[in-house]
Amino acid sequence: MFGMGWAEIAVIMVVALLIFGPDKLPEIARQAARGIRTVRQMAENAKNDLGREMGKDFSDVDLASLDPREVVRRTFLDDDASPTKPRLNPDVALPSVLPVGARPPFDDEAT
Repeated sequence: MFGMGWAEIAVIMVVALLIFGPDKLPEIARQAARGIRTVRQMAENAKNDLGREMGKDFSDVDLASLDPREVVRRTFLDDDASPTKPRLNPDVALPSVLPVGARPPFDDEAT
């Protein structure tokens, strides 16, 4: 959980026990659980509101698929033959790489 092992979680629990004491710790845990539940409910309500506002056309849109990191991974790093993945045209020549120290071409008319 969050990159923590059992040792770190145990240390956090012991420190919490020392700070709050055994009598207040259960109430603090209940309040934390209530807060997490409230945040999850707010996120779910926001997602439902967004879906309702966007209408039926966008009801099947997966919001996680719109994450820029996911788009880059799916587009450039996946090896599957998905129809959305851009393919290079074999008839088009790729740009050549300049040798080290060579000056790139400059077009006077382009500036």
